Amino acid sequence: MASFDEGAPARRHGALVIAIAGCAALAVAMGIGRFAFTPILPMMQADRGVTVGQAGWLASANYIGYLVGSLFATRARVAARSALRIGLVLIAACTVAMGLDHHYVAWLALRAVPGFASALVLIVASAWILPRLAEALREPLSGVVYAGVGAGIVVAGLACVVVVRLGASSDAAWIALGATAAVVTIAVWPVLGDGTAPPSPTTTASPAREPIAQGRLVFCYGAFGLAYIIPATFLPAMAKGVLADPGLFAWAWPIFGAAAMTSTVLAARLSSRYGNRTIWIAGNVVMAIGVLVPIVLANLAGIVIAALLVGGTFMVVTMAGIGEARRLAGADPRPLIGAMTSAFATGQIVGPLLVAGLVRVPGGFSWSLGISAVPLLLAAVLLRADGERRAAREPSR
Repeated sequence: MASFDEGAPARRHGALVIAIAGCAALAVAMGIGRFAFTPILPMMQADRGVTVGQAGWLASANYIGYLVGSLFATRARVAARSALRIGLVLIAACTVAMGLDHHYVAWLALRAVPGFASALVLIVASAWILPRLAEALREPLSGVVYAGVGAGIVVAGLACVVVVRLGASSDAAWIALGATAAVVTIAVWPVLGDGTAPPSPTTTASPAREPIAQGRLVFCYGAFGLAYIIPATFLPAMAKGVLADPGLFAWAWPIFGAAAMTSTVLAARLSSRYGNRTIWIAGNVVMAIGVLVPIVLANLAGIVIAALLVGGTFMVVTMAGIGEARRLAGADPRPLIGAMTSAFATGQIVGPLLVAGLVRVPGGFSWSLGISAVPLLLAAVLLRADGERRAAREPSR
């Protein structure tokens, strides 16, 4: 992970203020920069004629940007203050531009840049905030920080519900969300990157002792990226296919976000009792069920269940995966977290392309969902097996 210079200002805010600012930053970075496309896609299909194949490439452009941004953020030396501000400004500007420019090639670029910026903001904000919460003995506030992702999804989803009800176009949705991102950026501008972050706490484990276990962790995190991204990208479009009333299918995304927002706060408290690995395994199983449900229940109930189960686990697995990496890697978790982030981003790129490739096959969405659930369940098995092996070796240490 990058080394983040904090900049000149010496003033430091309290843990709660930092957590709320981080929540707001992730709401913009992920809820708008990454996932605003999801609830707007059905409108773009209606008023701009965007096909499922084109949507897959637009989604993958964003995820390719995320991969590049994660590699940049984990290797470059970046000032946290500058990185956070630049990332949020880029997201706001590109989101507005999506509603002003109607050229498909331009759209690809305008989705790639926010992908880069969202990865930058997520990684830099985590590296800046989490050590400060630990220093203040307020680690459970990490759940508030990561709840920002779900909060941003809720805001984006509700904005699209309003746009649909008003009969406005997808252009209006993009511009409204871009303006919202700009307002939030201005609000958190004085807080982000202030003061000096303390060094991250370290453990005594040696990362060189368990390269196989680390490789499995990378695979499991990549499987997670592949599995969740299909419903996370196409859930409203799937809802549109089974519901005639746009006022109903537009609610699929706010439900997804609300589940993500509440689950992180709960998981931050449960992880101290059950451990990150157990939380991760449970999250994988629940998510796999959520991914498979629309295949069996191609109706409103199936969409709602999928939104709750996938939305309620995707940020929980993110938190648990990063926490497990920090525990396993020991004194320097940066290489392992960087490898996991890259695998995750690669899985996100493959997911929409899988949909785009299978869209012309009868039941293409069902095939995509079924295929993506397999590595997710395999990852749960590997995580459990590794955990049992580590527990068996523990007495001999």
